Amino acid sequence: MNATIARLTMATLFGHRRGLLLFILPGVLLALCLLLALTLDDSADFSISLLQLFGLAVIVPLVSLLAATGALSSEIDDGSIVYLLSKPIKRSTIILTKALVAIAVIFVLGAVPMFVAGLILDVHDPQTAVAFGIGSLVAGIAYTAIFIALSVISGNAVTIGLIYALLWEGVMGQYVDGAKTLSVQQWSLAVINKLTDHADVDSAVKLPIATILLLAVTIIGLSLAIARLRSLILSTAE
Repeated sequence: MNATIARLTMATLFGHRRGLLLFILPGVLLALCLLLALTLDDSADFSISLLQLFGLAVIVPLVSLLAATGALSSEIDDGSIVYLLSKPIKRSTIILTKALVAIAVIFVLGAVPMFVAGLILDVHDPQTAVAFGIGSLVAGIAYTAIFIALSVISGNAVTIGLIYALLWEGVMGQYVDGAKTLSVQQWSLAVINKLTDHADVDSAVKLPIATILLLAVTIIGLSLAIARLRSLILSTAE
């Protein structure tokens, strides 16, 4: 962890319009939950569906996309990453620091809003709210590894990540049986299912397999990003 890189990354994340979006997305989720809680006689009937189909499948991936790509891809796009790479700092330190900053942002603007949304929809079931908060953080960690790796591999990381988040996680990962096995959303649902006894929470992937896949994606994604960043300075120098 490098404090200077972390501080600069936070300034980059919240110094542009994407910083506003990072607050708008969880705000939309909370506003919708509050509206349902005030207008429906029993919003608890819709809590799991809303938290999963909108919160976990849409809001969490989008917040993760903005946080992870904003932590790195913007510096690569404008060329300022060269100044950072010219310093005697390990490439692994750069990637891991930026990943930790992104995960911290996801915790505050993804996991915590999911927990609060769960309480708004069903204040009598805090266990499920906590489960969705933890599940969102777990998903956010895996998404961070995926999107940071994508940031150093492609100059169109945001576009590709958006297609992945909305099409694969938002649609395929919910409704296509074969795709569910390879969905971060389903892996995190396995964790949520373990943490709550709510009958409506279900996952297409068993917890042991989901845990292995979450760890594998996180490790592979971050390792790939580190390796690619090491070659990036060589290409720049040439």
